[in-house]
Amino acid sequence: MSQPLVRIALTGLLALSAVLAPLASAQAAPARIKDIVDIEGIRDNQLVGYGLVVGLNGTGDGLNNSPFTRQSLVAMLERMGVNTRGESMRTANVAAVMVTTNLPPFATQGTRVDVNVSALGDASSLQGGTLLVTPLLGADGEVYAIAQGQVIANGFSAEGDAATVISGVPTTGTVSSGGLVEREINFSLAAQNSLRLALKNPDLTTARRIALAINDLIGMPAAIPADPATVRLTLPHNFNGNIVDLLTDVEQLVVQTDQAARIVINENSGIIVIGRDVRVSAVAIAHANLTITIAENPQVVQPEPFSLGETAVEPNTQIDVLSDERQLAVVPESISLQELVDGLNALGISPRDLIAILQAIKASGALQAEIEVI
Repeated sequence: MSQPLVRIALTGLLALSAVLAPLASAQAAPARIKDIVDIEGIRDNQLVGYGLVVGLNGTGDGLNNSPFTRQSLVAMLERMGVNTRGESMRTANVAAVMVTTNLPPFATQGTRVDVNVSALGDASSLQGGTLLVTPLLGADGEVYAIAQGQVIANGFSAEGDAATVISGVPTTGTVSSGGLVEREINFSLAAQNSLRLALKNPDLTTARRIALAINDLIGMPAAIPADPATVRLTLPHNFNGNIVDLLTDVEQLVVQTDQAARIVINENSGIIVIGRDVRVSAVAIAHANLTITIAENPQVVQPEPFSLGETAVEPNTQIDVLSDERQLAVVPESISLQELVDGLNALGISPRDLIAILQAIKASGALQAEIEVI
């Protein structure tokens, strides 16, 4: 059986070995089905809206630079019975914003949710502002929630005549419990006779183990692995309850997950994540370090007396090349993650060089794992 990925932040090969030593021999605990699958129909829905934040202390949009803010302000005032069309407005206390939130599954009318607010124009801060009533729409164009309330900015900015201090991102913020659900998603889970369980990490072996565990619980073939990412669950005819009762029991079942042998590499930060099932055949590796040092020592040249010459600076460049040639080193065939790490540590190389060596071993066909570069 395979084990979950062991995550390693490589700051040095000695640290790598120290971190992995207790983990390589440890057995991973089984996972609950509840934690490794998503159930069809139980999901969030994303909502978005466009609104205005008012009450800013001169940190809002410049109306000349943000025509959408001007148009929205004029339209809002007209709905309030104030006609400002064609008038010159110079306020800097208003900002146009995009409002986003996630509608939780099975949220009922009157449920409150947090909403996120992000400036659209050239406002410098949303601190102290108030979001006006903003409809939040779903992907189908229907209004599912209304947002309004005091904006809590995610940072602050302070400036003087010669200096400016900015902490965080003051042009984004949150309205705590500012969203009010107005429309419910029409989905009755209890009325379903069949559902799909979607694996968060698709794998054929894990899908089959989930189906076997469910069938052992029920005593009949009610679950079928459809593909590496899906297990179809059907409510048995003689089950004493509905699909919700069945899912409650299924969620608590534990199974041993399985993952393909994989090495994940982040070349920008030098992070390597090695799965426990990664294996390498015996290979011989030679690695050389090349160090080039360039030093500039310009010399001042003085002319001879009475020569009418001028003082000049003559360049003087010194280049030193140091090559650290190493003999072939053998990385023995590994049957465990710890043996693989010990073999790589014996090379005495840096994490950056280790990335190149792992890719070269993969190209030679001696690495039984896939490499994913992010």
